Amino acid sequence: MGARFEELAWRETPIGAISLRRRRDPALQVEVYEVKLDDEYLMSSLFPVAEIALARLGLAEVAGDSLDVVVGGLGLGYTACAALGDPRVRSLFVVEAIEDVIDWHRRGLLPFAAGLAEDPRTRFVQADFFAAVAGDTGFDSEVPGRRFDAVLLDVDHSPRNVLHPSHAAFYPPAGLRRLAALLRPEGVFALWSDDPPDADFTDALGEVFAGVRAHVVPFANPLTGGESANTVYVARTGP
Repeated sequence: MGARFEELAWRETPIGAISLRRRRDPALQVEVYEVKLDDEYLMSSLFPVAEIALARLGLAEVAGDSLDVVVGGLGLGYTACAALGDPRVRSLFVVEAIEDVIDWHRRGLLPFAAGLAEDPRTRFVQADFFAAVAGDTGFDSEVPGRRFDAVLLDVDHSPRNVLHPSHAAFYPPAGLRRLAALLRPEGVFALWSDDPPDADFTDALGEVFAGVRAHVVPFANPLTGGESANTVYVARTGP
């Protein structure tokens, strides 16, 4: 058994101080890994269900094999690891704005994400996901404008509750169209949200994509003893 609490990493970034912490929960008798931005909790290893569902629900809508996939936001690695669990995935571009977060995985600080950095299909891209969508290059600097089979995004709390004001321009139809242009025909865009399904955002997706579904993903909440839920939006460029 390790120390009751340990700050594994900390760094000041343009959007605030980001830290990775490990603590022993005495009630649950488990090791908990948490990411904080300043005083705000971004993610916890206690609640990985919806992050895993983001990959599984998104990729379930993609037909074919030899898939090229983008994960926007690395965090604790649950979505990226779940994507690699699909044997059809040929390549995985993980776009993460903060180099330190990529370094956590390369240093092996997260035991439940072991193998992600070493998998030959994984390519870490240190970049702002939203700037990449808005720019001319896209996600692959070696192949500008390259299209992918799926883009799985988990950065903001929700389309209404963004981590940085610059992200807000992505969520209206104009921003979503730029993302759709980076998808192959019948490609899929999937988004994690901490809020319940948002009719306005679903309508925005419907202006751009051929098919849209909002999945409510329930999960047990050991902190409250009850149930919580996140939302995963899945949108397809073709029928």
